[in-house]
Amino acid sequence: MPFIGPPQFSADAWTRDADELVRSTLTSTYVAMVSTLLSLVVGFVLATYVLAIPRMGRIVEALSAATIPIPHVIGAGAIGLLLSDSGFLERLLGMPEAFPALVSGPWFVAVIAEYAWKESAFVALVVLGSISRSVGDLCDAAATLGASAGQRIVRVVLPLSAPSLAVSAAIVFVYTLGSYEAAWLLGPTSPEPLPVRAVRLFTSVDLAARQQAMATALVSVAVSAAVIIIAILVLRRHRSLS
Repeated sequence: MPFIGPPQFSADAWTRDADELVRSTLTSTYVAMVSTLLSLVVGFVLATYVLAIPRMGRIVEALSAATIPIPHVIGAGAIGLLLSDSGFLERLLGMPEAFPALVSGPWFVAVIAEYAWKESAFVALVVLGSISRSVGDLCDAAATLGASAGQRIVRVVLPLSAPSLAVSAAIVFVYTLGSYEAAWLLGPTSPEPLPVRAVRLFTSVDLAARQQAMATALVSVAVSAAVIIIAILVLRRHRSLS
């Protein structure tokens, strides 16, 4: 539906700068996958620590819960002040000039760090809420049968956490795929993640670019829908096996 002229079916919005659209899709998928993986690992470790050491775990749980209401734009600003070339970490450690840039660098390190920090707390709280009532008795039974601490984590805690980890992974992936603030503030100008590209095209003075913006947004929706379907299939398979 063009702004000028009669509407007609066309693939111009998809074929115009198709290479850039593919690059943006791959970039967003990479950032979302790495951020999700780190969030799951850190969140599971936090949840395991809270369950293993309840007294100190309450403090860790409270600190994790306190990070969730912080907006991502504030978190991105804090990560930028921490990891930028003249930031706190560089002044504290005195990193050499040859050290790769963490903010606006080619590997989106600062963007991934912000997502992993924020979303790991969410993952930890979801895991704790789903298994905290049942995991204690099962771990005690496993310890009575001679299971070590590592075996209890692998054989008891991890299988119980699998459904909540799958749900958390889908939520974190979809959110980071469509999140704009951290990618815009901390990421490089090229390649652009999908949300940054969509906003730039939609706000362009060239009204014809809005069709490309809609195509970019639809790609985000399609990738998110595919991830949600995969998560549902994984949950159904886990439920049938259990």
